[in-house]
Amino acid sequence: MQKVCVIGGSRYFGKLLVQRLLATGHQVTVINRGSTPAPAGAEHLVVDRNDEAALIAALGSRTFDAVVDQVCYTPVQAAIAARAFSGRTRRYVMTSTIEVYDPATAALPTVPSGTPVPEEVVDPSTWLVAMVLPWHDAAYLEAHYAEGKRQAEAVFAQHHGFAFTAVRSAHVLGGGAAEFTGRLAHYVEHVTRGTQITVHAKPLPTVFIHYEELADLLLWAATLSDVTGPVNACSDGPLDVYGLGAVVAAQAGRKAMYRSAAAGEPASPFSFDRHYAMSNARAKELGFSFSHITDWLPGAVAEALDAFADPAAPTA
Repeated sequence: MQKVCVIGGSRYFGKLLVQRLLATGHQVTVINRGSTPAPAGAEHLVVDRNDEAALIAALGSRTFDAVVDQVCYTPVQAAIAARAFSGRTRRYVMTSTIEVYDPATAALPTVPSGTPVPEEVVDPSTWLVAMVLPWHDAAYLEAHYAEGKRQAEAVFAQHHGFAFTAVRSAHVLGGGAAEFTGRLAHYVEHVTRGTQITVHAKPLPTVFIHYEELADLLLWAATLSDVTGPVNACSDGPLDVYGLGAVVAAQAGRKAMYRSAAAGEPASPFSFDRHYAMSNARAKELGFSFSHITDWLPGAVAEALDAFADPAAPTA
């Protein structure tokens, strides 16, 4: 049994992670602001992680074998957590994102199109941190989501107060109505209604992961592995929007309709005009086994179709 703290963990793969930690016999403490109760069996600390004094007070004398941070978006949040958990945990796992590799959001080393992007393209141990940027401004944070994640990773990687791992997640699908971003639902709605899906003229592939597989990888990173540094998390099998639309169309028994985005017009989710599909080779070398997207995508689409047909379906 290990003592694991999960910051966030109130919905989707974070909630599933907590449930799986409990099911495998670990002692779990969930930290959130109280809008959602912790899963049954977990200790619940209600506190705003942005309030350093309140966070330290809530933690009291608790120590942990690992912390899994599901909701860290800025270097300011990372710095607060780094100070609060120094001396309290031996491992810190942060859920990060494929978007740290987006070449439209930072000057990154060029990776040839079609070559899966490895972790070393963004090295958090050397990435510059700028605390003075307006990270508390919601509009600024939304516009600089990828940089916020890069700098949050950097704060932890350069802190040296505990072993640190950044799990860089691919686009997460599955779970029907629980998939709260609505990105897969976007395709389900357009295909079901026979309306056109707006895509780039030459969309490039990206990578995906099922929410259950991501929960499993986070559990592995926190409790079953000594991995440090960034780790990419994606199922095998890159896919572009046409491939995704084809799976939705096959499940719906309809035809997917497309149109090219006009200049400056936003395209549909998962349509990319730039390459940054990740490599999962490092996680495999360290012992984690990934599924292939064809193993689970049809089922995920079927769940999304059911949720579309029954909008009152539960989201938890």
